[in-house]
Amino acid sequence: MNPEAIYDEVRALERLDLHALRDQWRKRYGEPPKLRSRELLGLQLAWKIQADAFGGLTPEVKAKLRAPGKIKAGPQLMVGTKLTREWKGEPQVVRVTDAGLEWNDQTYKSLSAVARAITGIRWNGPRFFGLRDEAS
Repeated sequence: MNPEAIYDEVRALERLDLHALRDQWRKRYGEPPKLRSRELLGLQLAWKIQADAFGGLTPEVKAKLRAPGKIKAGPQLMVGTKLTREWKGEPQVVRVTDAGLEWNDQTYKSLSAVARAITGIRWNGPRFFGLRDEAS
């Protein structure tokens, strides 16, 4: 199928209500998921249409998604990087080492763990250290 036809088909989904999206799903794939959100069902249907036409996830991505643990996202910090954040009037310095993130003579696996150690509450580590804006 040509890419323009797929684009037009996906764009047409935006005009359909929940009932019509479910009908489209039934025609293509059988019983639709039990979603009550028009937006979510539309997004899933659009993805499936595009995946059928152009291919879905690569085997490498599928393997990463199935692997235990979290997929690391966010800033990739080089060994030797120093992050500084003032907390309650005191500068907090974190160093990136081969072993992880070092703060206060302790090594942590994530910036979120360091932020929690500093503040005593859960924080998004990259946001705490100013590596991500508030909207992210």
